Amino acid sequence: MAPETIEPTAPPLRAPSPPPTDRPLHTLPAPFTSSNLEVLTQGAEALVYKSVFLTPHTPCVVKYRPPKPYRHPVLDRRLTKARLLAEARVLVRCKRDGVDVPGVLGADWEGGWLVLEWVEGKTVRGVLDGWAERGAGEKEGILGLMERVGLAVGRLHEIGVCHGDLTTSNLMVRVPEKKAEVQEQNDELEGDIVLIDFGLASHSTQNLQDEDRAVDLYVLERAFAATHPKAEPLFKDVLSAYGESFKGARAVLKKLEDVRLRGRKRSMLG
Repeated sequence: MAPETIEPTAPPLRAPSPPPTDRPLHTLPAPFTSSNLEVLTQGAEALVYKSVFLTPHTPCVVKYRPPKPYRHPVLDRRLTKARLLAEARVLVRCKRDGVDVPGVLGADWEGGWLVLEWVEGKTVRGVLDGWAERGAGEKEGILGLMERVGLAVGRLHEIGVCHGDLTTSNLMVRVPEKKAEVQEQNDELEGDIVLIDFGLASHSTQNLQDEDRAVDLYVLERAFAATHPKAEPLFKDVLSAYGESFKGARAVLKKLEDVRLRGRKRSMLG
């Protein structure tokens, strides 16, 4: 009996190794240099800096998505391009339709960066923290701020955009332009609301459901409860302004009750 022939097996396929890079973490590709970079935030997907763009007197925000060595390089490039492009499109749409967001100044999908208008001001989180530290006074000013937050979110939802990460850190109060160099503390309660960080945003004119809008509101409500206990009672003023901001807003508030109920059930079940 002839011996059994064993066919040689092919070696397993392996993904190609990512191209080597000796670029330090906070060194961006051209045209940016480390001399004019100020780190603002460092997340899992992106690094955010304050810098200048085109001229030394044009401050900007640079959002840079560095290559991820744990991903296949082709997939990584495609994901980076798709996510930057999606964020830029949402911002352009918001700007066109009257939502106050940072303007898009430039982008390089291959380089992995997006340049946005610099917004002079404070986050709503910082404003609320300062208000609480001052004794939670200035009722008229803080109620006006809550109303403007509700109207800004309502306008965003009205044009068919959901933020996806609507927290008080992603809402800014633009500092009002004043001739005087010194501004009073309550000036920060008077600025316009600017929405930032649209990396998780989604937009649609037809398929955006009240459920998606209600989840946005629920995330913001939880941010008030967890981060600003003194300001938590004021969230009803946010919702009151939101309810008057566009035609379908009251249906969203009704859906918010369902979202809250599911959230409480999850908390009870752990």
